[in-house]
Amino acid sequence: MFRLEPIFSLPILLACAAVLLCDCCARSDTPLVDFAKPFEVADIPARDVTLAKSGTAGTPALTVATGHTQPWPGIDLKPAADHWDLAAFEYVALDLRNTGKDAVTVHCRVDNPGADGVNNCLNGSLDLAPGGKGTLTVPLKRRPTALAGVKLFGMRGYPEGAGGGTDFIDPANVVGLVVFVDHPTADHLFEINSVRAGGAYVAPPEATMDAAHFFPFIDEFGQYIHRDWPGKTHSVADFAKRLEAEEKDLRAKSGPEDWDTWGGWKAGPTLKATGFFRVEKYEGKWWLVDPDGKLYWSHGTDCVNPWEGGTPIDDRDKWFRDLPGPNTQFGECYGQAGYVVNGYYTGRNPRTFDFARANLIRKYGPQYQARFADISQRRLRSWGMNTIANWSDAGIYLMHRTPYTATLGTGGKMLENSQGYWAKFRDVFDPSFAQETRANIAGQRNTTAEDPWCIGYFVDNELAWGDDLSLAAAALLSPPQQVAKQVFIADLKAKYVTIEKLNEAWGTDHASWDALLQSRSAPDAHKAGADLRAFYTKTAETYFRTIRDAVKEVAPNHLYLGCRFAWVNTLAAEAAAKYCDVVSYNLYQHSIADFRFPGKADVPLIVGEFHFGALDRGMFHTGLVPTASQAARAQAYRDYVQGALRNPAFVGTGWFKYMDEATTGRPLDEENYQIGLVDCCDTPYPETIAAVREVGYGMYPLRLGRAH
Repeated sequence: MFRLEPIFSLPILLACAAVLLCDCCARSDTPLVDFAKPFEVADIPARDVTLAKSGTAGTPALTVATGHTQPWPGIDLKPAADHWDLAAFEYVALDLRNTGKDAVTVHCRVDNPGADGVNNCLNGSLDLAPGGKGTLTVPLKRRPTALAGVKLFGMRGYPEGAGGGTDFIDPANVVGLVVFVDHPTADHLFEINSVRAGGAYVAPPEATMDAAHFFPFIDEFGQYIHRDWPGKTHSVADFAKRLEAEEKDLRAKSGPEDWDTWGGWKAGPTLKATGFFRVEKYEGKWWLVDPDGKLYWSHGTDCVNPWEGGTPIDDRDKWFRDLPGPNTQFGECYGQAGYVVNGYYTGRNPRTFDFARANLIRKYGPQYQARFADISQRRLRSWGMNTIANWSDAGIYLMHRTPYTATLGTGGKMLENSQGYWAKFRDVFDPSFAQETRANIAGQRNTTAEDPWCIGYFVDNELAWGDDLSLAAAALLSPPQQVAKQVFIADLKAKYVTIEKLNEAWGTDHASWDALLQSRSAPDAHKAGADLRAFYTKTAETYFRTIRDAVKEVAPNHLYLGCRFAWVNTLAAEAAAKYCDVVSYNLYQHSIADFRFPGKADVPLIVGEFHFGALDRGMFHTGLVPTASQAARAQAYRDYVQGALRNPAFVGTGWFKYMDEATTGRPLDEENYQIGLVDCCDTPYPETIAAVREVGYGMYPLRLGRAH
């Protein structure tokens, strides 16, 4: 899944003059910046930015033209006094419009004294397509002032008022806002129409608790104890009641009538049938085509599994109420984490308990896996979803009731000096890369390979592609035995022949080719840029070609769906387009209606992951794209997928994920996001499911432009 790395440290220019600012009062939607008042754009602290007054007399605005010579071009907005007191408000909001020709992500940082980009500040962002407009909202998460003696850990989000993490501020002492673009590669142009504080803050009921009353704060079902909300499970009896009600709903809405067996458009055109899924451009839009030749658009969800993965229980003795013992019927819900990327448990293998699995046992009994698999298949059809997407249980997708995508990995030695959130990049020139990758894919023989229900394969996920010099520079920074480095130097020898000619071109002073092999430094990016980019392209093409060949050797009738880009540059994207049947992205943003492939190729695209979350159902983190409520979350789903349906390049979307993450965080990286179609008690979120159904039942006429 796509992850946001800690944002930059940006100095605040305290000496600069304050402009455009007004005092705040305790009413909703109070302006922080009033563009209707006289001001001078030169008085606004700016970095690599040109400012201009814009808008009309009735709706004045500020136009921000950012360059791309600095990593964070932007502006600072300051209060007229020494701070804003926003204690009465829930959020800061900026109304924005993209007036440029390229998509842009605008960030806003809300600062307390001592803000450094990670501490003493809050961050928010908004993705805007060309011509797009929207509201960038930064919730004012409070610095802990209550819950004396409570110190929590191991989560991305925390109960309000509880200690833990750095993602909070004191809203009563906001000393400025920073509006910026993060590491742009092109100039951008956007308009700020409003900067305001909004929402009436109401202190949570637990704000006056001490530790003795706060602990335990997680009930036997894995839910937060100190709040109530619609759909919360209060007793074991609730499971049977909700299952009975859901069964009636599934019988009443069994699925779209215009779908065929696969979930393709039975009522639509018929194309060539091959017995397997394939891609074709039809009437100006890319489509998947199902085994019977019907148009198919993949509307699915990731992680359809009868478990969530557990939450750490080590060092958390007081946290959980009535945690069952390992010798009970819930013994299989205990485990031990084998892989921790970052956070409190880094370097450890903590014990875990999977509340979601325990709740499935309570709901469905000893045969919970089979019953969960059956109801999940029926749910997907009823909800208008036709794909079991990435990271899902093979025991479920191999039931051959819903088409699926399979997940594979590569192998081999790492590129020593490459960097990445999840891991280093592979050395694609080392023989071990091709050998282990082929072996992994060969394991699909007699399972997914030649299975007509298998759409295709995602191979790898969210790799560290870096910028268009990074992998080549990493090769040169690696030790002499790194095969990628040896191949790069061989290419340079073929081009320059002598080390003297290389030195002349690069401005280096290597005594010999062997000295270059032994060197652990990278050349000047400007002087060596063309050679670095050439080797970057060779690396990327070798990566995709090797995997493509392995996939087609084992499963020639299935689609190679790429590596699910999260961080990517144009060179890597162009290499993917050359060898993938479909290029995949994990796109955590509000809209992809205007998303364009960065290369020149016309290729089909698919979304491997996206999601939205809210904090009104007892969880502590919204996930990567926050919304204000479940109703707003549902609307965000409609807008996102319907925007993808209107985009001629996309052939599908995969929601991340089927079930919420653990309230107290997963061990892998502490995520505890409200991003499920169902909660940890297997209760569907009605607002989101209504939106999923609306999209799924009407997606084919909308895609082909025949919606009424």
